[in-house]
Amino acid sequence: MSKQRIAVLGDGGWGTTLAILLCRKGYSVTLWGAFADYAKQMDKTRNNYKFLPGIKIPPQIEITSDIKKAVADKEIVVLAIPSQYTRLTLKKIAGSFAKKTIFLSVTKGIEIRSAKRMSEVIHAELGPVELAVLSGPTIASEVAREIPTTAVAASLNKQIRKTIQAVFSTKMFRVYTNPDVIGVELGGSLKNVIAIACGVSDGLGFGTNTKAAILTRGVAEISRLGKVMGAKLKTFSGISGLGDLVTTCISKQSRNRSVGELIGKGKNLKEIFAQMQMVAEGVPTAKSAYALSLKYKVEMPIIKEVYYLLYKNKSPAQAVNDLMTRKSKEE
Repeated sequence: MSKQRIAVLGDGGWGTTLAILLCRKGYSVTLWGAFADYAKQMDKTRNNYKFLPGIKIPPQIEITSDIKKAVADKEIVVLAIPSQYTRLTLKKIAGSFAKKTIFLSVTKGIEIRSAKRMSEVIHAELGPVELAVLSGPTIASEVAREIPTTAVAASLNKQIRKTIQAVFSTKMFRVYTNPDVIGVELGGSLKNVIAIACGVSDGLGFGTNTKAAILTRGVAEISRLGKVMGAKLKTFSGISGLGDLVTTCISKQSRNRSVGELIGKGKNLKEIFAQMQMVAEGVPTAKSAYALSLKYKVEMPIIKEVYYLLYKNKSPAQAVNDLMTRKSKEE
């Protein structure tokens, strides 16, 4: 297989990690960042101190803030941009990429304004481009340090998902394939909202019993919504579903779990964001997920309570009470 030219759009921890992984495999990689001064600093120091500290960026990776230059003549464009900025970024590259370019979304979020998944946003802005999604329990710093990790490449096109599998697989990064784009995207996005709930549990000082309940009932909620949206139920028990959910809910490095923990300790979103460098995708996705639950008339009590905690100033204690005293039912 020839070595593809690849652009990674988004210089956060995950985008930088994937650029490093691809560079280590010998691909020609360009990493794009939205802020010119920071991109220049990264280029000079070869260190992403904000989002991936302690990991050296190989000198072979081209770092730029010129987005049209970044995507020109590339065979794969990796989209590692926060979900609420993806559409705006795509508008900037329309008409600047090659016809056969494969777009790979690695963003785990749902757009607030439209409640669209990232693949839907990409098609809305760029038309019928070749498209795939990469998702799973992939904490960036662990992947960068080559700790064994698994992920899933999803595409409706069998050849494209096999191409992504071949390009990204290493001895320490095992990639599976799945045709269920809807399920993989929903699993990766909605688990962030459930992780906030687990963080709230931590912040309130609850134990393992509580977290197990949130995890299992969280899977049930995600699966219910996924089914009516056209996903395959087995996807939610796989790597990009349960696997990603468990990681995000228990890891001390999880931004979404950490946000929930601070809410459980009495902080509000404004206070939390004032001390955060990185984006916690579960915060905007809670609003999108709640909107989807209403649209599809799917009962999602945990996601509803997280939405009310974040956007309606509901107290954690009241949210717990309302979840625990709901009408009795079968599992």
